[in-house]
Amino acid sequence: MSGVAEIVGAAGDRQRALLSISGRILGGEKRANHHKLTQSEEDSLVKWVLDLDRRGLPPRHSLVREMVNYLLLQHGKPQVGKNWVTNLIKRRPEIDSKFARKYNYERAKCEDPKIIQEHFDRVRDAISKYGILPEDIYNFDETGFAMGLCATAKVITGSDRYARPKLLQPGNREWVTAIEATNSTGWAIPSYIIFKAKKNVRLGWFDDLPSDWMINISENGWTTDQIGLEWLKTHFIPYINSRSMGSYRMLILDGHGSHLTAEFDRTCTENNIIPICMPPHSSHLLQRLDVGCFAVLKRHYGQVVEQRMRDGFNHIDKLDFLMAFPEARTVAYKARTIQNSFAATGLVPFNPDRVIQQLNIQLKTPTPTPSRSSNTQSSCLQTPQNIRQFVRQSTTITKRISERTGSPNQVIDQAVMRMSKAYETTMNDLLLVRKENHDLRAAHEKEKQKHQKSKKQISIEHGITSEEAQALVQGQVKASQAVTIAPAEPELPASQQVVRRQFRCSGCGVEGHRINRCPNQTSS
Repeated sequence: MSGVAEIVGAAGDRQRALLSISGRILGGEKRANHHKLTQSEEDSLVKWVLDLDRRGLPPRHSLVREMVNYLLLQHGKPQVGKNWVTNLIKRRPEIDSKFARKYNYERAKCEDPKIIQEHFDRVRDAISKYGILPEDIYNFDETGFAMGLCATAKVITGSDRYARPKLLQPGNREWVTAIEATNSTGWAIPSYIIFKAKKNVRLGWFDDLPSDWMINISENGWTTDQIGLEWLKTHFIPYINSRSMGSYRMLILDGHGSHLTAEFDRTCTENNIIPICMPPHSSHLLQRLDVGCFAVLKRHYGQVVEQRMRDGFNHIDKLDFLMAFPEARTVAYKARTIQNSFAATGLVPFNPDRVIQQLNIQLKTPTPTPSRSSNTQSSCLQTPQNIRQFVRQSTTITKRISERTGSPNQVIDQAVMRMSKAYETTMNDLLLVRKENHDLRAAHEKEKQKHQKSKKQISIEHGITSEEAQALVQGQVKASQAVTIAPAEPELPASQQVVRRQFRCSGCGVEGHRINRCPNQTSS
């Protein structure tokens, strides 16, 4: 009787597995009534979320809810509420909800461990080749200021205020640039200020300025190739020559155009300076001044500007900047801050892992490696992850059922159950991919429509409406057609002949006497 019971029990298990494949939910797969998705559907959803996160595209709550409702729509089930995603995050420890930060795609492309490692390899090779001491490693960069603007800050207001509070600012957007350089031991080169001006500088700018600072001008307040070269020759090199510990110095810089000129490189070579350029779009990882000093510098400068506003001054000019900037610079360029910035970027002490361990963005979805099993029985008991495993397991199951006595019924039942689970997971993944594909097609169609829009340009002197713009375009078309189809001069009829004018006789006034001589004329 026990053998019959086992056969009946095994048949019942196979029947439940077949019901699961046909679309019904197994008793073991059922969840509490408040769960809208099955366990496999929820697993597929979490897998999709984690895949987007690895690619640097973590989805919003609304996008996850939209995808869930799409899955439920396939089965005719009601949609989820606004708190469903929050509850999903609470019961799934592998996902979490955080505030996202803006992240530039070009930066993400350069956050490749291979690219960053190659940069550190160049630095290490240069240090080894030229015998550069840690005390002779420098870093320089430019930073810009809109003189009358300060950064947004968290402030204290009355609790009855609903909207975000407004902080008055002078609003002077005139640009000024400061070229800064630091040494790995914790000291900084004097500042090099670039103001916006055409030809002249004011003597009053230098009154309260440190004696070793320099001021230059450009048309827009930005640095240029000539200014960058002048900074190197007249400011940087004379200042570091008396402080060098070895024969060669290293200068870490970004790939700005003013740093990559042939004259800049030649000057560095003549003065035993080894310039090393960072990879593009990697300053947030490798630029020591960006990582450690510039954020503090701008924050304290903004606080000084804000205090000026509280004191009743509603305009910040160049003299105000020259009073506020040195004060903020003293706070930002402390020896400990500079040393920490070199350490955080893996340069001094030399430790590339401090940077590489921060790289966690993958722009492409990694292809999972297929699992391999050493024996047929273990592969049969695993959930198939691809079509090849599915076909192999199906073949094994068919063979074992046909032999019947070659393997226990329990193994066959487990294999069928796992096949049904794999089928359900695959279908859920297919639905998610189908939804993504639909959204991509819709976005592509909108992009095609955007490129098909008219590119005609019209000249205007004031604001116009859409109807007025269309009327102007039609007027231009009609004018061009009128010029193209200009009326031609009329042609003479073919039968009409040209008649020459007859000359009159000067003696009698009769026409034609020029040929037949007039009798009134005297013969010669």
